[in-house]
Amino acid sequence: MDTYQNLVFSVCFKIVKDYFEAEDLAQETFLSAYKNLSSFDRDKEKAWLCRIATNKCLDYLKRAERRSIPVEEEYFLIQKDNSPTLEEEVLDREIKHQLLDQCNRLQSPYKEVALDYFYYEISAADISDKTGKNLKTVQTQIYRAKAMLRKKYEKEAGLK
Repeated sequence: MDTYQNLVFSVCFKIVKDYFEAEDLAQETFLSAYKNLSSFDRDKEKAWLCRIATNKCLDYLKRAERRSIPVEEEYFLIQKDNSPTLEEEVLDREIKHQLLDQCNRLQSPYKEVALDYFYYEISAADISDKTGKNLKTVQTQIYRAKAMLRKKYEKEAGLK
C-alpha cells in the first residue's frame, strides 16, 4: 500500500476529477485488492492495482450519472432544444409538400418508388417485398428517381 498509494490516488483523481472522491476510491481499491489477494499475481501488482482503481472509478461515474437529477430549469431547456419551433414545423411541412409534388410529377415506376422511399420513408427492402420486385431493381429505380428529382429541384432553383 505504501508503495502504490500515490499511483492509485492519481489514477482515481485523473478519472473522477474530485479530490475527496479520489481518496475514497483509492481506499476502496486497496480494500478490494486485499479481499482478492488469492487471485493476485505478484509479478504484475502495479497493473493489477491500476486496473482495480480504474474499474472502481468507472463504476462510480456510472452511479453518479444515474443519481444526477436535472433541476426544473435544465429540464425545460433540454426539452426546448429538442422540440422544433413553429417555424421549423411549417418549413418541414412545406418541404414535404414540395417533395410530394415533385414525386407525383415523375413517370411510373419512378413515381411510386420515389413516393415510398423519399416521402413515406420506406426502406428499399420493404418496397421490394411490397411490390414483389427484385431488391436490386428497386435500388436502381431509387437511384434514378433521386437523379430525376435532383434535376427538377436544380431546374426550379435556376442552378442549371
